[in-house]
Amino acid sequence: MLYPRVSLYALMLAAAGIPLYIHLPRFASVNLGIGLGVIGTLLLAIRLVDLVQDPLIGWSIDRWPGAQLMFAIMAAIGLAVGFPLLFSLPEDASILSLVVILILLFSAYSLGTILLYGRSATLAKKPNSAELMRLAAYREGGQLAGVIAAAGAPALFVAIGAEAQGYPAFGMFLGLLSIFTILLTFPMWRRTPITGQGLSFAGLGQAGALRLLTLALINSLPVAITSTLFLFFVEDRLQLPGKAGPLLILFFLSAGASVPLWAKLGNRIGPKQTLIIAMPLSIAGFIGAAMLPAGELTGFAVICFASGAALGADMVVLPAMFSVVLTRSGLNASAAFGIWSFAGKLGLALAAFFTLPLLERSGFNPGQSNSVQALETLNLAYAVLPCVLKLGAFGMVLTLPTEVTVK
Repeated sequence: MLYPRVSLYALMLAAAGIPLYIHLPRFASVNLGIGLGVIGTLLLAIRLVDLVQDPLIGWSIDRWPGAQLMFAIMAAIGLAVGFPLLFSLPEDASILSLVVILILLFSAYSLGTILLYGRSATLAKKPNSAELMRLAAYREGGQLAGVIAAAGAPALFVAIGAEAQGYPAFGMFLGLLSIFTILLTFPMWRRTPITGQGLSFAGLGQAGALRLLTLALINSLPVAITSTLFLFFVEDRLQLPGKAGPLLILFFLSAGASVPLWAKLGNRIGPKQTLIIAMPLSIAGFIGAAMLPAGELTGFAVICFASGAALGADMVVLPAMFSVVLTRSGLNASAAFGIWSFAGKLGLALAAFFTLPLLERSGFNPGQSNSVQALETLNLAYAVLPCVLKLGAFGMVLTLPTEVTVK
């Protein structure tokens, strides 16, 4: 039951991440009446908190290894309290209220994520490369299941009669899921923790971890941008109202189905070669999305399927590579994954900070009639810019040494 519990905890975190990174911009702009530029600035400001907080969380987990159960409970309680508060905010809520709740949620999400990834060697049945890749497949499979559940939940709640676009019911659902998860995952946090040596930039550099951190940041930017703009692209650029939820589910179902395949391929031919196969799928998807006419549901569904499969490789291979490098070098994994977590969230914040004000300046208004220029700007931000960034990440993968392997 160890790995299924890992999957469940990852499911909880992923279900929490989706509303923070996909639903939040639209909820805040439509339900709370906050401008897109303000939302982007707020998300970047909260990332400045993470700049200090995430590495400190990782250090704390390594400093008190016997407290991992307490940390897991704290993360779940933060999510259980924060989401009902967030999605029950009234239209006249102050920005300060929103900021306080978001800091609580992002802090709880960070704590749970860093704990789960930083304890990879502890949670694996054996701290070797093959088991770390197997653990990663269960963990990312659970994450993708959580993403699928959260992606379509608001629409489902609306269908059964929930008010305010389903968001208050969604918040209660996420709170209950967090409580349920921590009750069922108690045993996995009682395993004896495996720790390593203290971190330094020199140690990370010698192990090759800094190179992987840079790759993770660059590679996170394309999916960060598309996550931030997905609802806008589907409903406003493609003019497919009501189709965003099913398309998101298709995207993540494809990613989830591909995870075991990428994990097996990574163990067989190595992670570098696996990414070389997977990344061109993403690049092709961005090119295809940029060229789609309005109303093209089938074409975009094919793109979601292909790019979802490519995301599965990113999710399972890159964290496993990082875990292997840290384990082989005997470095403290939680502190390192604190930096890893910050790099990923920095990508999301940068995506919101640069793309949302850009759309606002172009005159883009979600859910309303938009000019050709505004829709062209949305197309450029959603498809063209991520394509360029993904090409940069692909170039970095090509330069990785072949000895960065999990075999």
